[in-house]
Amino acid sequence: MGAQRQKSGVGSSPAGGFCSRICCRIRQKSRLERYISLWYNQKERVTLVTTAEWMDKKHQEDLQRLRGFRLLDDDFMTKCFEGDTACIQLVLRIILEIPDLEVTDVRTQVFVENLLNRSVRLDVLATDSAGRKINVEIQREDKGAGRRRARYNSSMMDANILPKGDDFDSLPETYVVFITERDVLGRGKAVYHIDRYISDTGEPFEDGAHILYVNGAYRDETPIGKLMHDFSCTDPAKMHYGVLADRVRFFKESKEGVQTMCKVLEEMRKVERDEGFKEGVTATVLRMLETGKYALDEIAQISGLSLDEVKKLQTG
Repeated sequence: MGAQRQKSGVGSSPAGGFCSRICCRIRQKSRLERYISLWYNQKERVTLVTTAEWMDKKHQEDLQRLRGFRLLDDDFMTKCFEGDTACIQLVLRIILEIPDLEVTDVRTQVFVENLLNRSVRLDVLATDSAGRKINVEIQREDKGAGRRRARYNSSMMDANILPKGDDFDSLPETYVVFITERDVLGRGKAVYHIDRYISDTGEPFEDGAHILYVNGAYRDETPIGKLMHDFSCTDPAKMHYGVLADRVRFFKESKEGVQTMCKVLEEMRKVERDEGFKEGVTATVLRMLETGKYALDEIAQISGLSLDEVKKLQTG
């Protein structure tokens, strides 16, 4: 009996077997936890590598896109002209043919609010030493440079310039300048000057409001021809005007300038994503309206649009 007990040992008893099984499970769990931990660590490293590669790819795409930017691209132009009076002063002296024009202030992406009707955002708004207000708009698409849009910009400038109580005669002279990629007026001119005239006599009305269209496709050896070359040029080394070339070079080649433009590109991507999402929601709402199966308030609740927005889509 003693020999049998010695042979069987503690592990052979029910208590010993239970303890053995517990220890085995603990060891198995410990190994499993190590495997899981290793898997998560590997997954995290893969995620980090993938994120880093994606960010590097986006950065390279941004650099490539930045190299192709021109002053005819409004986002790039407004960033180049932001707070830089020398650049806009050169441009306005050539376009307006006022060689002594002195710009005292320049602002970009100026939001002009209309509480009752449509507001506008001006690409560039400059003020010169004579008090003239000059709005410069870059338009690559012909439809964005419509004649009535130029009229509306001019009227919005007037409506927000004159302080309450001031006499109308103190309203400053204003210019709306559209620089377009193509010759939208189609007459082959470098610059088109639009002013009001007394139709019966042909005399200028001289109300102080001016609209100009600049043909971005115009090329010759005159100052305006060289300027339009520079607006279409991607390489600052090939630009005629040093003031513009230096500013373009800063945003394309300096570390600080490139970082600034990369932030602008990220903001542009966000706007594009938001617009794409909104277009998708609009398309979905239109399909729901076409089916006729949903009440307007149901569509508003599902889509996240307001009831008024859904009603506007319903009426086209």
